[in-house]
Amino acid sequence: MDAHGADGLPSRRSFQSGRSWRTIPAKRENFRAAFAGFDFRGVANFDDNDIKRLLADEGIVRYRGKIEAVINNARRTFEVVQEEGSFAAFIWLYEPAKDDALPQMRSKSPASETLSKDLRKLGFKFVGPATVYAFMQAMGFINDHAEVCWMRKDVETARNTLRTPT
Repeated sequence: MDAHGADGLPSRRSFQSGRSWRTIPAKRENFRAAFAGFDFRGVANFDDNDIKRLLADEGIVRYRGKIEAVINNARRTFEVVQEEGSFAAFIWLYEPAKDDALPQMRSKSPASETLSKDLRKLGFKFVGPATVYAFMQAMGFINDHAEVCWMRKDVETARNTLRTPT
């Protein structure tokens, strides 16, 4: 649920969907506390009592469907880890080829559409192409910062030093 993919889940991005871009980052620490420190293994064990607790937590977005989706997605992530060895190894199978699209001109890509479709086949929820695109941006798969943006070079540098999982 971490935006930078520490646990691999695009769930925090799922909460963002349909909301002001400032809403979820402002509540990040509340989400961290509510969702087991963003550890998918802990979230996968949540039960009905946890759902009730989360629905009563004024520090997060209290949308039952998204809360249930986060728990579901944590369970699906656990299954992927059992199958692939790590969620990161699975996600990196979808690394997009070089993309010549203009920076900041879209909210989805062919790679995000493919990953979204495959995640949904595995039972993940609230992982549409735009949500997955935002996840891919946060992970550094997609660097669509404008050429003049100070962040573009930082993302390129970080990406060039990254060792992909095997």
